[in-house]
Amino acid sequence: MISKEKLDRINFLAKKSKEIGLTEQEKEEQKSLRQEYLSAFRENFKKQLECIEIIDDDKIH
Repeated sequence: MISKEKLDRINFLAKKSKEIGLTEQEKEEQKSLRQEYLSAFRENFKKQLECIEIIDDDKIH
């Protein structure tokens, strides 16, 4: 999972981007942080899907 500090930084950069814009360095940082966040999200989501077990009621009876 991504740290609270990184999430706070992502949110800060998003807000700043909407209000006054970002420097090129901040844009690169934002892109990197977003990629890290999405990677962690996808990994966690994949693990959740792998734990799902489907039970077919028709085959039980």
